[in-house]
Amino acid sequence: MSATLSQRDQQKARTRRALLDAGLALLEEQSLSSIGLREITRAVGISPAAFYRHFRDVADLGVALVEESLGSLHEAIRAGLSAHSEDGARIDHLVDVIAAHVRRHPEHIRFVARERHGGVAAVRTAIGAELDRFAEEVTRLLAEDEISRGWSAEDLRMLGETYVDHMVMTAFAFLDAALGEGPPAATVARTARRQLRLISLGRRYWTASDGAATTG
Repeated sequence: MSATLSQRDQQKARTRRALLDAGLALLEEQSLSSIGLREITRAVGISPAAFYRHFRDVADLGVALVEESLGSLHEAIRAGLSAHSEDGARIDHLVDVIAAHVRRHPEHIRFVARERHGGVAAVRTAIGAELDRFAEEVTRLLAEDEISRGWSAEDLRMLGETYVDHMVMTAFAFLDAALGEGPPAATVARTARRQLRLISLGRRYWTASDGAATTG
């Protein structure tokens, strides 16, 4: 019985994977809001009824793609941030990690770039939630740096969000370069490193009073 269940589970996992891959392939040419359930199931070779064993609807499949796409980017950037503590080495490594990740998973980055402001509300919400969780994680990593000693939670969170926004936009820029749109990859990398160094320099001279509200 256990062997039969195991085979069934394996087949279910393969079908789910096939549905996700079919969705990503279709998304190369169109947005999620324009894709029909029958298009996806036709590409996989299953009936529309079988789709519902894995996802509630196309939007639910899109949310799963968000978790997969940004999850893989999180892993890459987490490794880049954790590998070095010295600013120059960390920045160089981080930009290299993002570039390599985009080369390996262009379909994931394309999906997030297109759907971040797309027409499927559940997917937009999922992307926002994933980026929010990512900012929390990056904030915790940066809080461990000696230079962060004495920073308020609010300022650390702002720094984490700044890093995440920059790194996501850098990933989008590397994708554009790969598609022949915008500056070439070498220019994207150089600009990203300079921008991160500017953030790093500002971080060294930031004090709590810099964020205080002022009145005229």
